[in-house]
Amino acid sequence: MAFFVVYGLVKRVKVFDVFLKGAKEGLKTVYIIAPTLIGLITAVTMLRESGTTELIASWVSPLAEKLGFPEEIVPLALLRPVSGGGSTALLLGIYEDFGPDSFTGRIVSVMAGATETTFYAIAVYFGSVGIKKTRHTLLAGLSADFTAVVFSVLTVRLFSPA
Repeated sequence: MAFFVVYGLVKRVKVFDVFLKGAKEGLKTVYIIAPTLIGLITAVTMLRESGTTELIASWVSPLAEKLGFPEEIVPLALLRPVSGGGSTALLLGIYEDFGPDSFTGRIVSVMAGATETTFYAIAVYFGSVGIKKTRHTLLAGLSADFTAVVFSVLTVRLFSPA
């Protein structure tokens, strides 16, 4: 930070005035995206606390197991596009239950690195510039997340010792 202040002073920039202008613009952005984030956080909390994510996972798990996916990864696959914090908590729980070096631990590690918190990213980035029509972005993002989940399992299965 000191470098930027000194550099600004050398270039005869009114550093404090520029800082205040940037802070003001940042607060405007927060004002614009806050309602979207509050709504998203409320929805995620309601889904988790109501047991809806566990219910959906219980419906999807039998199909996932028939396809060769460990049922333990299903809740993470469902929650990851919605909540980074919630999915990190699930990830840590899987590490505690199975270990990070287990087959399941390696899958969720790859999955966590390959997927995105799609709903959060759309809410923040699109909300900050006022984009309201996100239908195609949402479909593309969720398709990418689904592909990442599938290839996480396939990649770990392919590169795991026999």
